[in-house]
Amino acid sequence: MPEVTIDLIKALRERTGAGIMDCKKALLANDGDIEKSIDYLREKGIAKAATKAARIAAEGLTNVKVCEKCGKAIIVEVNCETDFVSSSDKFHELVDGVTKTLMQNEPATIEAAKEMTQALFADATVAMGEKFDLRRFNIVKKEEGQAFGSYIHMGGKISVLVLLDKEDEELIKPLAMHIAANNPSYVELADVPADVRAREKAIAEKEMADDPKMAGKPAQMLAQIAERKVDKVLSASCLALQPYLMDDSKTVGQVLKEKGVKVISFTRYQVGEGIAKRTEE
Repeated sequence: MPEVTIDLIKALRERTGAGIMDCKKALLANDGDIEKSIDYLREKGIAKAATKAARIAAEGLTNVKVCEKCGKAIIVEVNCETDFVSSSDKFHELVDGVTKTLMQNEPATIEAAKEMTQALFADATVAMGEKFDLRRFNIVKKEEGQAFGSYIHMGGKISVLVLLDKEDEELIKPLAMHIAANNPSYVELADVPADVRAREKAIAEKEMADDPKMAGKPAQMLAQIAERKVDKVLSASCLALQPYLMDDSKTVGQVLKEKGVKVISFTRYQVGEGIAKRTEE
């Protein structure tokens, strides 16, 4: 009987998406030959994942779960190929299973998370016939006195996870809803990375150089104008400077100050954002 190692089983699973026992059985039946084992699984209709690799998974769901008892929360995005599958019970079960597995095991990287959930995705591919992908996740832990807020929009098309420095039941969910609707990138202007600010400054300076009204103005004045232009553009992406969804007479920052609350962090996932979708003629 041929020796079937864990590495052989893993290699076959990666290429076919078949379950562990199916891979082992195929390898035993084919003297450990990977290519023959692939054919064996295809003949039995098990190796479906291999034919999905080139497809684009840009649909799917986001999910967020909070565990108050263990003081941690998780937000994830799992992708599939079609909106039809994303609305199915089986896909929802996959997303829930992935969320639970990652919450319990706390992988440090996306690679480790994918390895950890590989069996779930392989089984889902066989069951539903599509390519699936764990795109991203974030596990957040809170300290004593801090509070989680979460919100899931449109059944999982957008999810938000917020961490505040203290509990405020009246504010936390509306704030998460605001983040879902307004899509900020940073909490404050001070949080904007230097390279992002530099890029916006270069754009502002080019616009000013092409503006006849700016000709002849002192360098110091031009620098101040450029900084104001940059702040104006970036403020739209800063949570604290956005008009508050529930009362647009105030900014989010003003509401937080009135409440004596600080936003420590937030994460917002929207299904498929940034993924180039294939278009068909």
